[in-house]
Amino acid sequence: MDKPRVLVVATRNSGKLAEIKDILKLDGWRISGLDDFPATGEIPEVGKTFEENAIDKARAVAGITQLTAIGDDSGIEVDALGGGPGVYSARFAGEGASDADNNKKMLEVMKGVPVSNRAAKFVCVIAVVTSDGVEKVVRGECKGVILEEPRGKRGFGYDPLFYYPPMAKTYSEMTPEEKNSISHRFRALVKLKEILPGLLDAGVVR
Repeated sequence: MDKPRVLVVATRNSGKLAEIKDILKLDGWRISGLDDFPATGEIPEVGKTFEENAIDKARAVAGITQLTAIGDDSGIEVDALGGGPGVYSARFAGEGASDADNNKKMLEVMKGVPVSNRAAKFVCVIAVVTSDGVEKVVRGECKGVILEEPRGKRGFGYDPLFYYPPMAKTYSEMTPEEKNSISHRFRALVKLKEILPGLLDAGVVR
């Protein structure tokens, strides 16, 4: 039996890794996180775009492990904030901010903004860098609305404030199965799954 190819995901988040494994389900691949490669250390996010951060992560991990790697960056873009907080979503309320801190600030800066200008979208960008240096980038988006108060108990980040009209629910009100069928990360992973076999067939992945 052929030895499975290894795809290294630039994350130590077990929940994210499990979600990626569940969605990709690639035959002949073993998908591992950074916990299996302690030499990678921490990879700082210093890019000004989701694409820059995703590529930086994937390049760093591919370079250290000499394996094919994927890196992702995600966040929320709000129309009324000129597309912010964007890449600064996790630290919107400052370095080390909690989800509660970020949600509180979001409600504060959006106070009084009419429904017609509360449109937002979650964005996830995933970069894959092969062991031979081939780079591909995919992007997934999910459009919704920022509510005036949180709803739901599930999820993380801005999920309680992000309302998805087609399901008439916030991310936090959805079951994991519902969220993973429409989320920005799901949409990016579907695109990734479409291009990975091509890289494999081209003989550039190991």
